Amino acid sequence: MLKLPLLLCSSLILSHLCWGLNAKTTVANIDVVAVEDISWGYLNPARAAKGPSAADLWGDRTQNTPSGILLKFPAGFSSPPHIHNISYRGVVIKGQLHNDDPSAATMWLPAGAYWTQPAGEAHITAANQQINMAYIEINSGPYLVQPTTLAFDNGERPINVDPSNLVWLDATESSRLSGTPAKMAYLWEENTASEAHGRLLKLPANFSGNIKTQAASFKAVVIAGSVQLTAPTATKALLPGSYFGTDSAQTFAINGHPTEQTLLYINAEQPYQVAIN
Repeated sequence: MLKLPLLLCSSLILSHLCWGLNAKTTVANIDVVAVEDISWGYLNPARAAKGPSAADLWGDRTQNTPSGILLKFPAGFSSPPHIHNISYRGVVIKGQLHNDDPSAATMWLPAGAYWTQPAGEAHITAANQQINMAYIEINSGPYLVQPTTLAFDNGERPINVDPSNLVWLDATESSRLSGTPAKMAYLWEENTASEAHGRLLKLPANFSGNIKTQAASFKAVVIAGSVQLTAPTATKALLPGSYFGTDSAQTFAINGHPTEQTLLYINAEQPYQVAIN
């Protein structure tokens, strides 16, 4: 993970020029993980390569803390029935995934689909014959894979949302998009003082603009297309599976894919504004 000091990168944008700076600065900064730089491990060390590869994009899934996790599934993967000790939510990035009760008929979720898995509920997860990748998010940890003999009902119910069932709001319906061609879909929201919420942000091809955040947590994962975070003399392309975020007031200058729409998953604790150049 790269941490960019605001005092030295005052343009607020990522750049090759800033990458060599001290990562231990105490100044609020921008975090970035490019998918091609990830060092992968195993989600379930007991199954190793028979199960998904995993990497933390932010946080630490082995600790009692929120975290965002990138998963890669082997082609044709199908897990045995199992449970997790905590609830999670996920977004498909590549390929198609099935996540449901062990006896449920297969329902493939394509890229851009959203699902949730309650703690304690027995289920299986399967992947088709393509390259499969997903983003998983938890509010607390550690993230454990456990046998169904430990199953319990925590009162939650799972959700599987195909992209065709998402409701997209435009600038006439969301003040966060005012004056832009971007669209937004609501996924989840917590009724807490932090106002934490999850959204999908769709940027049209060749989008050029910025996302301005307030002084709170902001996390974004590239789901489709690409994003370029630009400095005056350099740019960095972030492909699907990449992450950028901050815990301070920032303005991210971004350019979308030149010919394809870009899809971002955003987890934020305060409002943010999307604008065009």
